[in-house]
This record gives sequence, structure tokens and C-alpha cells, in this order.
Amino acid sequence: MESIIVARYRGTIYFAFRERSRQIAVPKKEDAHRWVDRFCSLPGVSGEDGGKRDLLAALIRLFVTLASDAGVCTRYPEMKSFPEVLTESLETGDPDEVEAVLLRAYVLLHGKSMGYAPSERREMNRWGGYWCHAGGFAPLRRAAGHIHEGTRLADYGAGNGLQGLLFQFLYPHAKTTQIELSGPMIEEGKRLQRWMGIPAERVEWIHGNVLDIPPDRFDFIYLYRPVRPEGPGKVFYEKFAGALTKVNHPVTIFSIADCLKEFLGENFPVFYDDGQLTCFRSA
Repeated sequence: MESIIVARYRGTIYFAFRERSRQIAVPKKEDAHRWVDRFCSLPGVSGEDGGKRDLLAALIRLFVTLASDAGVCTRYPEMKSFPEVLTESLETGDPDEVEAVLLRAYVLLHGKSMGYAPSERREMNRWGGYWCHAGGFAPLRRAAGHIHEGTRLADYGAGNGLQGLLFQFLYPHAKTTQIELSGPMIEEGKRLQRWMGIPAERVEWIHGNVLDIPPDRFDFIYLYRPVRPEGPGKVFYEKFAGALTKVNHPVTIFSIADCLKEFLGENFPVFYDDGQLTCFRSA
């Protein structure tokens, strides 16, 4: 299995696939179940946490299907090698190897089109915004049971929207709202949405500043520290928390690299915290 380092962030190294020189057999869409069955038959997988096993199986099915799409492979050439690399990881018999391969594909898809227009970049810098980072699998797994058919979900600082699209793909719900300042990222996200087969009416794309979108109409909010919690960016968290204290319906918040806790107070107790992902639910 061959990979190259493409990013390092907060002590974590991210990889992408290096395209092989020999011909890669592209799977048919209906072949995805073969990889899933093989994964589920690995020693130790049957005893895995059911939520994690089901998540990884769903991602195998999705990524194998995407690797069979000519449009995806034109836009993401490294995905051509995904079926072969996945097969090699399955042959090791180690579920952790399989998860690592899935994570590399996830980071690859998440990182495409990291572009901002000059005016968008100035706006990001003015408010102390962070450039888009991948939130990982933990939020996707923990979301089971918190996202329902009628859920109105928002991703604040969505990037190309992959995380929000995966929430919609894994747990179909009323609406996913993707809030992002970068126009090119939104265009990339719309392509991903089509390739993933998610209906247009299930996703709302908002090209704008996270500071301008009140959170009061959402039931589930996901965010990966969209702005720094000091200086001008502090205004976002104060307004965000203030608006949520006035909401009269239940709200769940999944926050990566959290800095919301000091702003939310007792109205939003923490029900899960592993140091990376902090989860709040309105009292």
C-alpha cells in the first residue's frame, strides 16, 4: 500500500493515495457489497462497537461507488486506486488498516478546492477565521440517535460540505444547511452532492459569513471552530450563544476543538467530550 503525506495538523498526519502506474480495475457500482461483506467477515469486526462497524461499512460502500464514477475520478484522480488499496488493507485482516484507508479517502475528498476569492480571504482574516479542516469520523459515529427524519442540521464553516453531506447520507433528514464563505468550495460541494446521490432539496448552500446566520432555526449544529475565540471572532461566539439561549426547541451541538463551552453556560450541558469532539444538548 502506497501513500504520501499531504498535511500535518495539530499533531495528526494526513495522507492521500499515490496513483499507481499500472492499470487499476474500476469496480462496478453494484460490486460495493463485496468489499462490505469482506470487511464484516474480518476477525474482530463482529465484536466491534456496532455504530463504528456500521459507519465503516457505509463508508466502504460509498467510497467504492464513488471510485466507479468517471466524474469523481477525473476530479479526484487518486480515487482510482481506492479499490486496490482497500483490497490490500482487507488482506491484512486488520480492521484498523481498513479504517486508515477510509480516513485517507475521506481527507482527500474533504480537502479538494481549498480556494477563496481575494475578498473572501480578506473577510476570513478580518474575523480571525480558520481554514477548513476535516473533523474526522467521531462526529459521524456519535451522531447516530441525534439526527432524525425531521432534523434541520447546520454546518457552520462547511468547507466543501463533505461532513454535512455525510450526515445527510448516513442519517437522511429534512435539511442540511451548509454555511461557507468560499464560493469555489460550495461549487465543489455541489458536485460531491450529485455524485453521492443526495437530492437537491435535502441540502441548502449558503454563501456567506457564519456571523450573519442565526442558529435559532436548527436542531443539530456542527462546527469545527470556524473563527478564533478572541478579538473580532469572539463576537461570533457571543452572538451564537446568545441566540441559542432564546431557542424554545431542543438543540444538539457537535463542536470540534471546542471553544463554545465558556459562552454557552448552564443552558447547554456537555454530554460527551473526548478532547477533540465536545457535544452539548440544550437543558
